[in-house]
Amino acid sequence: MPTVRRATPADRPAVEQLLREAGLPLDGVAEAFGEYLVAEVNGAVVGAIGLEWHGGYALLRSAVVAAGWRGRGLGVRLTQAALAEARRGGAQAVYLLTTTAADFFPRFGFAAIDRAEVPPAVQRSVEFQGACPDTAVVMQLDLAGPVERRAT
Repeated sequence: MPTVRRATPADRPAVEQLLREAGLPLDGVAEAFGEYLVAEVNGAVVGAIGLEWHGGYALLRSAVVAAGWRGRGLGVRLTQAALAEARRGGAQAVYLLTTTAADFFPRFGFAAIDRAEVPPAVQRSVEFQGACPDTAVVMQLDLAGPVERRAT
């Protein structure tokens, strides 16, 4: 089973390769890489997830698992570890943008929201400013109180 640990600068090329293979944006990865976690098996990075901090809010980004490791619960482990980091860091809420995984994140308490509901500090992030398309689903996990779910 893979080990989940804090990423080191030496992990960045492998993480960027995983992101390229998954068709996910690299914009802002270098700047936020100090808050990434990786999953490693025998010295090889097989998954990653990142947090970006914007004031009292966290942006979950770059959740990726190597093709050969998908479907084994690794994405769940990485997401749980990142959310634990957000809680330890005192985040009021965690946001994310996704074009492919909107069905994955509700199991952690995320709910789809309108883009306009996202705090301005998070909206100024690279992800919101163009790395992710306007068609991406915006999701929020409120860590300060109950999640208000939008009717779908």
